[in-house]
Amino acid sequence: MVKTFEKTAVNKVVRAAKRASYDRGEVYDILDSGMVCHIGFSVEEQTFVIPTIYVRFENRIYIHGANKSRMLAMLQKGITPCVTVTHLDGLVLARSAFHHSMNYRSVVLFGKATFIEDKEEKIKAMELITEQLLKGRWKEVRQPTEKEIEITTILAIEIESASAKIRKGGPVDEKEDYKLPIWAGHIPLHQHPLKIIADEHSAELEVPESVKSYMASKPN
Repeated sequence: MVKTFEKTAVNKVVRAAKRASYDRGEVYDILDSGMVCHIGFSVEEQTFVIPTIYVRFENRIYIHGANKSRMLAMLQKGITPCVTVTHLDGLVLARSAFHHSMNYRSVVLFGKATFIEDKEEKIKAMELITEQLLKGRWKEVRQPTEKEIEITTILAIEIESASAKIRKGGPVDEKEDYKLPIWAGHIPLHQHPLKIIADEHSAELEVPESVKSYMASKPN
């Protein structure tokens, strides 16, 4: 597999092109760091953008939902959706209002969706999605029943085209603005867990290893 996605009219980053990357590794790293994507698609003249959980496996992403999901039904018809993932890494505060910005890592990808019919692949995709949510959780929970597998739709979107866009660091002001007595800089941001809350039926049970590991791995 080639190390970069081909730059085309579809995935080419036009605005702030110097922040663009077509490197597969960089695209995959950004995808693997998230768990919610937004999927854009059109039905006749109406455009929809739907958030959903996902997981990347090799050069595809898996998404799932109820069999009656309008989005999943439309994607099965062969349309090419636009899938985006974004991480907000910081607030960029410049000396001018115009140059305020954000630090971020984002991916935009395109590819046709394939309906997964094979039972074993469906179960594997369900495991991958669960593990993306919380590593180690799959082995701690009840496995899906035949009915649950039957009423769940799994789609695989092969990544045909993709690009990443990344901004990091502080503000870039106009040369003359550096003389102004105005504070500028950036505020790094990161997502972190708060105190865990057991449901009313788990109060007497020990916190599972997957949760302990997750809490220990995240910065305070």
